[in-house]
Amino acid sequence: MVAQLKEKRDTGIIKYMRATRAVINVDYLQKNIEYIKTVTGAMLCMPVKADAYGHGALPVARAALASGADYLAVATVGEGEELRNGKIDAPVLLLSIPLPGEIKAIIAANMEVFAADEDYIDALQNSAAAEGATIAVHLKIDTGMGRIGCTPAQAPDLAQKISAGKNLGLAGCATHLAAADSLAAEDMAYTRMQLDAFTGAVEAIKARGIDPGIVHAANTGGVTFYKDSWFTMVRPGILLYGYPPASKSPLVDYAKIRPLMELKTNIVYVKTVKKGQSVSYGRTWTAPADTRVGTLPVGYGDGLSRQLSNQWSVRVGDDPVLRPLVGRICMDQCMVDLGDDEARFGRWDEVTLFGGGAPHAGVMAGRINTIPYEITCNINKRVPRVYKGV
Repeated sequence: MVAQLKEKRDTGIIKYMRATRAVINVDYLQKNIEYIKTVTGAMLCMPVKADAYGHGALPVARAALASGADYLAVATVGEGEELRNGKIDAPVLLLSIPLPGEIKAIIAANMEVFAADEDYIDALQNSAAAEGATIAVHLKIDTGMGRIGCTPAQAPDLAQKISAGKNLGLAGCATHLAAADSLAAEDMAYTRMQLDAFTGAVEAIKARGIDPGIVHAANTGGVTFYKDSWFTMVRPGILLYGYPPASKSPLVDYAKIRPLMELKTNIVYVKTVKKGQSVSYGRTWTAPADTRVGTLPVGYGDGLSRQLSNQWSVRVGDDPVLRPLVGRICMDQCMVDLGDDEARFGRWDEVTLFGGGAPHAGVMAGRINTIPYEITCNINKRVPRVYKGV
């Protein structure tokens, strides 16, 4: 056992420039996408906003497109430009409303946009005309999210305005579901209301003799619980990164969905802590017995939430028994109780904080009352990404 761990320690130091790294299983992403496309039979839009939920926008975008994704989605113009600068030429949909001064960059990067009011449609038309370009527009219809979007009653007139624009094209109609991931009766009724309102708006557009283009509404909740939300294209976000809703789905086999990210590090220092001695800021943990404590070079400065202090356990090496983090998590370091067996764990041993053989980010999120999106997005740029299965 000791020799096996020693070999792993040496390999870890040689292979990685920094002990702490996020391992991204690209092959899992490919299988997740292929499975969801098979289930829905629809086009698929892969959200790669927020650096692909912390997984790395360019590698994820390339893998997604290679696996059959039809669209990519971003939240900012800069995110779209990053894809174009990375030689991504697939359709890129901007999900948020930008400033008027950003429209020229949208045109230069050949992005498609959401629009939901006359003023912005006019701004798009004027900018596109000035550049001698055409902008593909998706009409965003607010059926109950309360974020951006026109009312269903306004949709036909705005669709007509977009279609009439000499430098605009109506590429699609979309809405966003606010509570589709919940099976509470009230939330299910709300989702049904949203889908009915959206369907009615699309039919009213068609009644004007206007082609609505790509019709899309389904986020992760829609894909997993509402088959009639799939329409022409689906936009599951966190599902493709490996985290389905908590409730069992009648449509999707969660066993075929795997989380992509694993957060790993190595023990860099080991010390003996006597019974009654405390560890870290605030003395929030005191050793109940003599033990050995390892220091890990990862902390809230890397995105490991301080709220996990004394609330989380990690996997050391291949040991199936999880070891608790003890004391307050610091900006750059945290500590793990290794137990009193000196032969079992030591300096340079690999530690998995989440994913892989440890509980995944969804479990971690539940521990601190948040969502897996926040866990993976918070793993920041100073943590190198290592891509497996490329």
